[in-house]
Amino acid sequence: MAATSAPPASAHAHANGNGSLAGVAAPVGAPTNPMATALLTDQYQFSMAYAYWKAGKHADRAVFDLYFRKNPFGGEFTVFAGLEECIKFIANFKFTEHDISFLQSVMPMCEGAFFDYLRELDCSDVEVYSIPEGSVVFPKVPLMRVEGPVAVVQLLETPFINLINYASLVTTNAARHRHVAGKSKVLLEFGLRRAQGPDGAISASKYCFMGGFDATSNVLAGNLFGIPLRGTHSHAFVSSYMSLDEIPDKALRSKDGSRVCQDFVSLVQEWLQKIQTADSLGGVFGDTNKSELAAFASYALAFPSNFLALVDTYDVMRSGIPNFCAVALALHDLGYKASGIRLDSGDLAYLSIEARKVFRAVEKEFNVPGFAKMVITASNDLNEETIDALNKQGHEVDAFGIGTYLVTCYSQAALGCVFKLVEINNRPRIKLSEDVAKVSIPCKKRCFRLYGKEGYPLVDIMIRESEPSPKAGERILCRHPFIESKRAYVVPQHVEELLQCYWPGTSDKPRAELPSLEKIRSRCMQRLEKLRPDHIRRLNPTPYKVSVSAKLYDFIHCLWLNEAPVGELQ
Repeated sequence: MAATSAPPASAHAHANGNGSLAGVAAPVGAPTNPMATALLTDQYQFSMAYAYWKAGKHADRAVFDLYFRKNPFGGEFTVFAGLEECIKFIANFKFTEHDISFLQSVMPMCEGAFFDYLRELDCSDVEVYSIPEGSVVFPKVPLMRVEGPVAVVQLLETPFINLINYASLVTTNAARHRHVAGKSKVLLEFGLRRAQGPDGAISASKYCFMGGFDATSNVLAGNLFGIPLRGTHSHAFVSSYMSLDEIPDKALRSKDGSRVCQDFVSLVQEWLQKIQTADSLGGVFGDTNKSELAAFASYALAFPSNFLALVDTYDVMRSGIPNFCAVALALHDLGYKASGIRLDSGDLAYLSIEARKVFRAVEKEFNVPGFAKMVITASNDLNEETIDALNKQGHEVDAFGIGTYLVTCYSQAALGCVFKLVEINNRPRIKLSEDVAKVSIPCKKRCFRLYGKEGYPLVDIMIRESEPSPKAGERILCRHPFIESKRAYVVPQHVEELLQCYWPGTSDKPRAELPSLEKIRSRCMQRLEKLRPDHIRRLNPTPYKVSVSAKLYDFIHCLWLNEAPVGELQ
């Protein structure tokens, strides 16, 4: 979401001017994005709210399910994200006088009493049940169940979908990149400059971290969410130097503070000469670009404890690598340890392998322990496919900096969340379609995940609220919601209920806590590890099974027949 933060809203007995509400176990902050206000919805939501109010139906008790129909990126899993922002949204849901004035100007046909109704509106009578953020989720299973007065809940449809759709999409994209890169690699989100505006960039940084990335280049995201920051320098920094004479202060104090090297640049030049004449390096290095060497030396003087150089401005192997090694060895003389290099162009697999060979040779030639393990970071329009290709070729990259394809979700425009009415005034409702995939699953439901003997989840099952919960060790018939022949018995070893209460409204139900971003990230990683490998593989993943109970199956098809008009042949 957002470009700026707002102070937290405190919880009061009733809605106050900031929209803080009763029934909150702990204070809920304001939305990350200050634009996430009660007006952030589609115009037709207000039209429906007025029509409900005009008909006296606005207080009817409605139940809506928020879910999606198909996993993104050609995969068979999705990571749910955006819950915290939804809870912050309803905690602060309130129309200001300015909002009311604007609505009156664009809806002049509405009665004045309707706007009085809007003035008093809040979410104190809304209940939100949700799968915990960071969970692995699947199509058709409700991510959230929202209950409350139909006019109010209708106004929440668009903002909730907006807050969840991109968040879940980019978190899933990040998780897919983490899976293909492997646990041992460092993943850096570099997408700020390519994201869709400040809001898209801030959301991307937050949710990429949630999905398994280790750090971001986005300073504002680091400030807002506590995400670790990483970055080096650009080609412009390197090319801005013309010669070593441009470095005015060449002195550098040793790391332990015991001495001062008065001419660090001369020390660098001495090491470059040693590298160029070293027998073990086979005399492969000739003259290097001295302006690049000046840039590296200058950067090392500024950041001696965190020197990481971009080595492809001129020529990686003929200039960038030897220049980096000379500066790194000079830093080593003073007790510092250079961090490594970044490759931003060229054949990343080949260049990383060749760079590693040089680092190993330097360690051996000059007896510098750990030099062979210099971090090699690769960037340059990376995505799932290029990382997978690098893995198949073989490479020596330790960290990947990924931007455009990650934050824009280049291969999938949207997740496609929907928000469907499933019950009103305790009467189940169904949405029919000639496309079976778009038929909704009616009534208020409870959702469970059934685990097998090996600890992997086997199937998600939805049941009617009135049904008894499935139990471990009991034989359960799981049915496809719409295909009669698809059914199976399951004897789960463990049963997990998925929906928890995160906003109790006026009920006395305990409210689940909103965990920290770090805890959500850990949950995401743990849940992905619990999936069977064939569900998350890149090529031809196995679809995860989503089912309904036998009673819910019968009810769906009975309601379907009751609601569908009977055709007449002429």
